[in-house]
Amino acid sequence: MAEARAILRFVRMAPRKVRMVVDAIRGREVSEAFTLLKYIPRAASGVVEKVLRSAVANAEQKELGDSESLAIVKAYVDGGPTLKRFRARSMGRAHPIHKRTSHITIVVAPIESLKGHR
Repeated sequence: MAEARAILRFVRMAPRKVRMVVDAIRGREVSEAFTLLKYIPRAASGVVEKVLRSAVANAEQKELGDSESLAIVKAYVDGGPTLKRFRARSMGRAHPIHKRTSHITIVVAPIESLKGHR
């Protein structure tokens, strides 16, 4: 099956928060996903939209079709490395802060090629 993918690594957002947005668009047509991302009130929706645009551009480069004829086949978020920081507390103590990062992957394919696989 012909497909195009886009991966954005080391995004400074927690994977748990990004997954909420990615779960909303998984399995949808690309045009519908762009509309959803426009109205989801989360900071991660802008980043996910950027990755989706890249995946569509990669598909057009591979001549798989335009954005109207593509669907999101796979979309997932993996955890990246955690930046470990410390916050000063009372009496000379320190508390850890974990700044999590994410790796976002989106795979798109033509809608016609999916009809036999569903």
